[in-house]
Amino acid sequence: MTKIRLLTVLPALLVVVAAALGPTLATRPAEQAVGIPFAGPGADAPLGTDRIGRDVLTQLLYGGWGLLVLAAVIAVAVTALSCVLGTVAVLRPRVGGVIEGAADFAILIPAVLGILLVLTSWPDAGVYGLIVVALLFGIPYCARVFAAAAAGVAATGYVEAAQASGETLPHLVFREVIPNLREVLAAQLGLRFVEGVYVVSTASFLQLPTTLGASNWAVMVRENASGMLLNPWSVLAPSLAIAVVAVSVNIAVTSFEQRRPGAPRRWATRRTRGADAVPDALEG
Repeated sequence: MTKIRLLTVLPALLVVVAAALGPTLATRPAEQAVGIPFAGPGADAPLGTDRIGRDVLTQLLYGGWGLLVLAAVIAVAVTALSCVLGTVAVLRPRVGGVIEGAADFAILIPAVLGILLVLTSWPDAGVYGLIVVALLFGIPYCARVFAAAAAGVAATGYVEAAQASGETLPHLVFREVIPNLREVLAAQLGLRFVEGVYVVSTASFLQLPTTLGASNWAVMVRENASGMLLNPWSVLAPSLAIAVVAVSVNIAVTSFEQRRPGAPRRWATRRTRGADAVPDALEG
């Protein structure tokens, strides 16, 4: 199972490493022209040239790090906030009703419309605007998943014992419930990373105000679409880079969520106030 998971995530790791090391691996500046526009692959440009004669491979090496780093930041922020909100919604039903109502309202608004509204009304937002959009439209879905997972944990005896002993809400959230949501956290982190890639790519493709640079993968797809018949690699290469990351991460998350058949469940024990040893979590 471990080898299978490694193989599923290997393509994404290769693309991420290439994107991170891209600027150091590039043999020339990103804006340097090496031939005529949309020339085919050759010795100076293994993937041909783009609309103004720049090397597509060099553009590809320079254009990935900003997109992937921002997607990772979005994934961490959305997952962390959703985890806390979902757990609070279960432990405090009144607060949960407010969170659920806000989530229902946010879910009704199309994500693309939200991207357009935020980034066109806040033209100087740049990266911060993208993060705000991702939070607004990612948290409602993700918080519902965490609320469903936390409901089962909150109903266990050790959480009830902690509540009866008068533990505070932060203690219940961060010490009793969230540590037992590790598998859900890992799965949602991967899914939110894919969502972050989609949000950043969509905003860049729509030419909305961002500060990701002129050569990120989504911008390459948009700007070189007119010459796809002349040099298909100018569009296919960045598109494949985005697709490989998204698909391989999705496959890895799916593999992670599947429990090994017949694997035994193990109880961990912990001490809580008023109880000598209370079951802490089901791992497995």
